[in-house]
Amino acid sequence: MSIFPKISLRLEVERYLKEGFMNKEVVSALGKQEAERRFETLLNHLSHPPSFTTVRVNTHLASVQHVKNLLLDELRKQFNGLSVPILQHPDLQDVLLIPIIGPRRNIRKQQCEAVVGAQCGNAVLRGAHVYVPGIVSASKFMKAGDVISVYSDIKGKCKKGAKEFDGTKVFLGNGISELSRKEIFSGLPELKGIGIRMTEPIYLSPSFDNVLPNYLFLQNLPSAVVTHVLDPQPGEKILDLCAAPGGKTTHIAALMHDQGEVIALDKISNKVEKIKQNALLLGLNSIKAFCFDGTKALKLDMVKDAEGKPPFLRESFDRILLDAPCSGMGQRPNMACSWTLKEVTSYQPLQRKLFTVAVELLKPGGVLVYSTCTITLAENEEQVAWALATFPCLQLQPQEPQIGGEGMMGAGLSFEQLKQLQRFDPSVVPVRDTDIASLGDAGIEDMIWLANKDCIGFFIAKFIKCKST
Repeated sequence: MSIFPKISLRLEVERYLKEGFMNKEVVSALGKQEAERRFETLLNHLSHPPSFTTVRVNTHLASVQHVKNLLLDELRKQFNGLSVPILQHPDLQDVLLIPIIGPRRNIRKQQCEAVVGAQCGNAVLRGAHVYVPGIVSASKFMKAGDVISVYSDIKGKCKKGAKEFDGTKVFLGNGISELSRKEIFSGLPELKGIGIRMTEPIYLSPSFDNVLPNYLFLQNLPSAVVTHVLDPQPGEKILDLCAAPGGKTTHIAALMHDQGEVIALDKISNKVEKIKQNALLLGLNSIKAFCFDGTKALKLDMVKDAEGKPPFLRESFDRILLDAPCSGMGQRPNMACSWTLKEVTSYQPLQRKLFTVAVELLKPGGVLVYSTCTITLAENEEQVAWALATFPCLQLQPQEPQIGGEGMMGAGLSFEQLKQLQRFDPSVVPVRDTDIASLGDAGIEDMIWLANKDCIGFFIAKFIKCKST
């Protein structure tokens, strides 16, 4: 059952999304009422966290069973002896699933309050503590050690340093303040640590702050599926075209047993540093990360660069992952999005530029996987239809493992083509409460089914290049 209102969008954006989800093909297949119900259910899901926390085990350094045992000990400590199961995904052997308990509706609100920014609030709903930079407002007399009720300023209206806030705010749970109000708003830039330690969050989800950092990578379920669909093999040369923060890059290297070459590009330098840090932390040596604009990654002259740096010659890579920059409308939880329609629809041209470069850089017989963490037709199925019309050398491929649903109708793709896509759409299940008692009653198969369905909105397409471009 919903505890939060549906995601708050600008009217023009909600209309645009609704047009996509209620296009003629969908309405004629499902009927207007069912299409509308699914769309409203989706908007409801987007404001709530997924039902499971997903972590990927770094199989390069440890076995899944060993890490699972370490994690069980950690969760017992975090949850004060409460027994929460950890499931190994049957189709993604390196993925562990931890059910999220909640929403817990009987938490008593405190007089002393802190308001956090929306992004910080979203992180709290997925298990994070509150870090000082995320705190926007705190009650006048807040001291270190006080029990605080934490709220999210979902519309970004609270003034930094305010003593109270009566605008739209959503209760996230209670925590204990590590600092006084005066210390939090002292203006000292070095204050970056935990400001409020969450003790009674509305959704009970493990904190992964510095938990087994060499062995675990916190990742949404579909993001782990993508790399398995790419199916990297030892000794291959693979390109991750838009790689930050490096979750999929490090997964590629781990699946290749760190044998071969994984090139990771991103155009923002501090994000590239993050990829390098993650590779180091996970003990992976096959990754080379460069600060470079993916749209310029194709070398236009034929002079070979001995250093292996971008730009690259045509047909240099065995496999390419294009996890494209996108509107991110599938991310959860997200209670409010202030983007204009122009911003939401601005990604299609950039995705096509990057896709065109990827096709050129791929060897004949090579595999290209395109993915986004958004729900729009324009950035997903329409891009597949465009790619197949623009590049006769490409063929759509079935995906393994197939965990998401089929593609959405409306872009002119055939039924067979839609079956070869994966669209993760949480609207196929109702928003539900999970408590310890219901976990005890649930079978493992039912829990895996729920984890596969109630995740972020996501899209995957897999192509093979049949001949030289």
